[in-house]
Amino acid sequence: MSEGKKNVALWDAASRQVYKRLLGYSARYWPVILISMIGFALDGGALAYFTSKLQPIMDKLLEQKDPYLIRWMPLWIIGIFLVRGVAILISNYGMGYVSRNVVQSMQRDVFAAYLRLPASFFGSEHSGHQISRITYTSEQIAGASTDALKVTVTESITVIGMFAVMLYKSVYLTMALLILVPAIVLIASAVSRRYRTVSRRIQGMMGSVTGTVEEAVKAHREVRIYGGQQQADEHFKQVSDRARYLNLKIVATSAISGSSTQTVASLALAGMVYLASRPSQIDHISPGVFIAVLTAMGGMLSSLKRLTNVQSTMQTGIAAAENLFAILDMPPEVDSGTQVLERTKGDLRFEQVGLIYPRDHFEALRGVDLRCAPGTVTALVGRSGSGKSSLVSLLPRFNEPTSGRILLDGEDYTSYTLASLRHQIAWVGQNVVLFDGTVAENIAYGELAGASEQDIIAAAEAAHAMEFIAKLPDGIHGQIGEGGNRLSGGQRQRIAIARAILKNAPILVLDEATSALDTESERLIQQALQHLMRDRTTLVIAHRLSTIEHADQIAVMDQGRIVEQGTHGELLALDGQYAALHRMQFHQSGD
Repeated sequence: MSEGKKNVALWDAASRQVYKRLLGYSARYWPVILISMIGFALDGGALAYFTSKLQPIMDKLLEQKDPYLIRWMPLWIIGIFLVRGVAILISNYGMGYVSRNVVQSMQRDVFAAYLRLPASFFGSEHSGHQISRITYTSEQIAGASTDALKVTVTESITVIGMFAVMLYKSVYLTMALLILVPAIVLIASAVSRRYRTVSRRIQGMMGSVTGTVEEAVKAHREVRIYGGQQQADEHFKQVSDRARYLNLKIVATSAISGSSTQTVASLALAGMVYLASRPSQIDHISPGVFIAVLTAMGGMLSSLKRLTNVQSTMQTGIAAAENLFAILDMPPEVDSGTQVLERTKGDLRFEQVGLIYPRDHFEALRGVDLRCAPGTVTALVGRSGSGKSSLVSLLPRFNEPTSGRILLDGEDYTSYTLASLRHQIAWVGQNVVLFDGTVAENIAYGELAGASEQDIIAAAEAAHAMEFIAKLPDGIHGQIGEGGNRLSGGQRQRIAIARAILKNAPILVLDEATSALDTESERLIQQALQHLMRDRTTLVIAHRLSTIEHADQIAVMDQGRIVEQGTHGELLALDGQYAALHRMQFHQSGD
C-alpha cells in the first residue's frame, strides 16, 4: 500500500471514530430520533408507493378509463401526500430539537473544559480561536450529528424504495443502473476526501477571523489614536479573503459533485431509454411500466445526488468535532493533592525554585530561595522581566515549578488540593478584571457570592470605594458594564481591592495594586491595605519603592534570581541595585 493510500486509510478510521463519538451526543435523545426515523421511513415509503401506482394510473385510468380508479385515485393521492406531510413535519422538528440540544451540550462541554484547563493553555493560542470554538465550530457539528443523519436515512430509504419499484416493474430496464452505481461511488469517495481537507482548514481560519475582530474591538481607542483604521481594515480583508477562498472551495466541490452526478444520471436515463426502445422489447413494455420505472429512476437519482452532497455537511461536522474533541481530551490542571487545607498559618518558603516556560523554553526563575514568615510583608522589586510576576504566579499554581519546591506550613504545597490552596489566597493584580454585572456581584464574586449586603458594603468602605459607589443610581446594585467600562481605572481597582478584603484570605498578593490610583486615592488605599495586610502573609510587587519602604523584607530580583534581600534601610546601606533604583526614583520625583 502506498504512503498516500495508507494515510487516507488511517484518516478514514480516525474519522469514523470521531463521527461515532459525535453520534454519542445525538444518542442521548434516541426516543426523539426513533420517532423521526419512523417519519423519514414513512416519507420515503409513501413516495415509493406513489411511484409504484403510476403504472395503473397510466394503463388503467388513462387508457382503460377504469371507473374504480377514477373515483378513488384522487383520494389515494391526497392520503399519500398527507401522510408524507405529517411525517416530514414530525421528523424535521424532531431532528431540529436534537440538533440544538447537541450543539448546546457540546458548547457547555467545551466551556467546562476551558474552566479546568491549565493557565498555560490560554497563552498557547489566540483567544479568537478559543471563542470561535463556542460560537462557530460547535455550530458545525449540528449538520453532521443530525442533518446528515436525516438526509442519509431519508434518501437511503427513498433509493431502496425506488430500486424495489424498478425491480418489481422491470428487471430488464433496471440494468441501466449498472452504469450509475460504480460512478456514484467514485464521485462520493473523491468528494469526501476533498471536503475533509478543506473543512479542517476552515475551522482554523474562522478562529483567525474572530480574533481579528476581537482585537479591533478591544483596541478601538488605540486604532483611532494611532490612525490604524486602514491597517486594521487591510488585515481583516486579508483574513476574510482567505476564509472566502476556502468556503468557495467547498462551493466548487459541491458544484462539481452535483454536475458529475447529473452527467452520470443522464447516461443512466439514456441507457434505460435505449434498452426500452430495442425492437425486441418495445412491444412488451407498456407505457405505465416505462413511466413508473422512469419516474422511480429519476427519484432515485435525485436522492443519490443529495446523498453525495451530504458529504459536505458530514465532513465539515467531523472536522469541527475533531477540533472540539481535541480540547475535551486535553488533560486538566494537575491536582494531585490529597490534603484539604482549612486555613494556613501563612508560613511560606521557596527553596531553589526554578521555572522554565515550556512554550518558548524561557528560563524565568533560577534557584530562588525566599522565606516569608507568617504575618509579614515581602516586597518584590526589580526591572521588568526580572521574574517577579513569574514567582507569585507559582503560589496559586498557575504554573508549576520546574525545579525546587514551595513549602506552605512546612508541607510541599502540591500535597494540598488546588481548591483548598487557592482558597487561602487573595489577589489584586495590576490589570483589574471585572465582570459585566453589578458592583455587589463583582465584589462578592465566585465563592464569595453568599456574602451579606452588610459585608459587601463593609469591604467597599474599607477599600474607600463607597464614595463613588454611593453616587451610582442603584448603589452597590448598579451595573458597571462589560469589564467595568462605566468606571474609571482607579474605581475598578478599588472594587478589586474590596473583593480581596471580603475574601479575608491568609495570603495576599498585590501586583501593583495601587498603580491606577491618583495621589489622594492611593493614600486612602494604602491605609486600607495596611489594615488588610495585618496578620497576613503578603507578597507585594511594586515599581514605586515609596509604597514598600515599611515592608518586613524586600527582595530585589534580576534575571530570575534574588540578588539582594533585606529591609529598606539595610538595602540602602548596601548601596547596590535597590539603592540605585531608589536614587533614580527619588531624583525623578524631585524633578
